Amino acid sequence: MSKGDPKDLLSRRELLVGAAGAFLLLRFGEARAEGGDSHVSKLRWGYVIDLNKCIGCGACVRACRSENQVPDGFYRTWVERYTFKRDGAVLVDSPEGAINGFPTDVAVPPDQIRKSFFVPKLCNHCNNSPCVQVCPVGASFVSPDGVVLVDRKQCIGCGYCVQACPYGCRFISPKGGWADKCTLCYHRITKGQPTACVQACPVGARQIGDLQDPNSPIVRLLATSRLGVLKPELGTHPNVKYLGLDQEVV
Repeated sequence: MSKGDPKDLLSRRELLVGAAGAFLLLRFGEARAEGGDSHVSKLRWGYVIDLNKCIGCGACVRACRSENQVPDGFYRTWVERYTFKRDGAVLVDSPEGAINGFPTDVAVPPDQIRKSFFVPKLCNHCNNSPCVQVCPVGASFVSPDGVVLVDRKQCIGCGYCVQACPYGCRFISPKGGWADKCTLCYHRITKGQPTACVQACPVGARQIGDLQDPNSPIVRLLATSRLGVLKPELGTHPNVKYLGLDQEVV
């Protein structure tokens, strides 16, 4: 059979299509293996952080580290403190990701501070995810219910997704060389449990819910409150939204 034989080309095309189909089934299978089942396609997870409530205690960071065995020096979620001085300068700090909160003594004299607040951060689980787009092997993918995940078995540790993420939410794990980040505690939420950070927050600043459920608290917030996202100009359309987000932060 010659190299250009139509039957040969058809055979190779069928092989590629079959491989692609198996690849997609594997991705969805991996998502379900985290704790989900066939109902996940009926859900669409959303996450809201109320900056008016956050006290920067770091309970969320500690809970995340414990739940997900996050390596020392790395963070799936962290908290930043923004301090706006009266002279126009802006100071941003996050000592050890705020895992132990923030020091009570402030480097800036109180009379020089115009305002100060905390901003928790995590993977934004974007609808238009740059990290998914640049992954050369399809290890970064979106689950049927809208959560951006990483298949560790497929990941080659190239770091493209780390560079592509505009929110600085990814890192290469020193444990196995794969890309790591917040998964919204997928192993918990697909079993009806809240994320570890939501459960640990002492003031209820974090909420997670189904965007398809009209009775979900975050759906009501979306309908009645003005919520913002980080870096909206990038067009990533994050599913992590903030209540009380200052325009000077975005």
